[in-house]
Amino acid sequence: MFKSIFSNSFGILISRITGLVRDILMTSVLGANMWSDIFLMAFKFPNLFRRIFAEGSFTQSFMPSYIASGQKSVFAVAIFIRFMAFIIALSFLVTLFPEFSTKLLAWDWGEELISKTAPLTAINFWYLDLIFIVTFLGALLQHKEHFFTTAFSTVWLNIAMITALLLFSKSDPKVIVYALSFAILIGGLFQVATHLYSIRQQGLLKVLVGGWKYRKTKDVKDEESKFGSLFFPSLIGNSTAQIASFIDTSLASFLAAGSVSYLFYANRIFQLPFAIIALAITTALFPTIAKAIKNENQLLAYKNLYKSFWLLSALLGVSVLGGMLLAEPIVWLLFERGSFTVQDTHNTADVLMMYMVGLIPFGLAKLFSLYLYAMHKHLKAAKIAAASLVINVIFSVILMQSMGAAGLALAGSIGGAVQLILTVKEVGWKIFFDLLKTKLSLYFLISGLAIAAAFYTLNQFLINLIR
Repeated sequence: MFKSIFSNSFGILISRITGLVRDILMTSVLGANMWSDIFLMAFKFPNLFRRIFAEGSFTQSFMPSYIASGQKSVFAVAIFIRFMAFIIALSFLVTLFPEFSTKLLAWDWGEELISKTAPLTAINFWYLDLIFIVTFLGALLQHKEHFFTTAFSTVWLNIAMITALLLFSKSDPKVIVYALSFAILIGGLFQVATHLYSIRQQGLLKVLVGGWKYRKTKDVKDEESKFGSLFFPSLIGNSTAQIASFIDTSLASFLAAGSVSYLFYANRIFQLPFAIIALAITTALFPTIAKAIKNENQLLAYKNLYKSFWLLSALLGVSVLGGMLLAEPIVWLLFERGSFTVQDTHNTADVLMMYMVGLIPFGLAKLFSLYLYAMHKHLKAAKIAAASLVINVIFSVILMQSMGAAGLALAGSIGGAVQLILTVKEVGWKIFFDLLKTKLSLYFLISGLAIAAAFYTLNQFLINLIR
């Protein structure tokens, strides 16, 4: 298990580092203004669906059904054809009606901003077609407990965007955002190519070829139906954080210029520990738990939970302390150059601190929800996620009035805490408290206090140094 976690974390780490380099260049070239808001808004739709697909909803429905299927190759191809046809049709609709699609994203934007953003929305949306292929192939690789390719593949997207920023850095902002949009599609093509190479290396091409060859002679309709009954609740359960981010971006369009960008850049920093730690651990753990529960081996499932809980808690705890106490120095180091001003740093740091409040709740909720999905309790997970989303939206509307973009981030953290409480309640409070009673909890508390003191001292030193 730990080998899988390490390979997954390492791939994500490289991906996120190149992503930070990309964002640093973007802030230097575009800053936090109208054109950066236009590009980020245009990329919001495909990025929303990418995160929904890539971070669990498809895999957590596909994996249990694929494991249980008696016709794995035919089932896999049947699911791929169904989804691919729908996504291509949706992409054509967005291309034909880009203004309408953009208006769904930015409710308060005027016609001029909408008209500037709409063509970019149409271009960027085709990335969704490519990322679904990546997600589908990645699910097959995860069944083989191969995680590195999927974790690493986003590097190609980042390299393509970095190249575009370097080549067009002196150009008009309009040219830059168009170059970035086409670079996204080029990066997506490289991601697909990388996965096809790994599929061949893992000997999985025969699964796809065999599934296509026998798709009309072998009946998998019952298995498809069962997958459908799991997928839609899983879609809701795994998409609430992304839907909340989507809503926050739209609400931020009502706030001062640059608010959309503050949310984006702060969330990028937040996503670094969340992805490297929480997503890496839970993604690597899910196939093991799913197989253990299918084989009715609860002891193995709980053993993996115990190890993962403390590893996840310790790493996320350090990240929260660092992110809260070093927010401004981190933003200054990464982004304050070129068009990104001192005031932008202050505003982004405020948003980052509010995001970090929810890092541990979101990470642990992701861990405990694995049991719900592995036990086919997708509907229960969806209800929990829907409740947390409602709480999130209510607090977003309330807190944005006085706190601006930082209030939107804090509302997301409150929603994450609600999701954790409800998820643990469903899994069982006894399991949770048994984990807390171990001697590791004392070590965790003592270490946390020592790390907090160290981060506070470092923060004071850096603040004095940079200001």
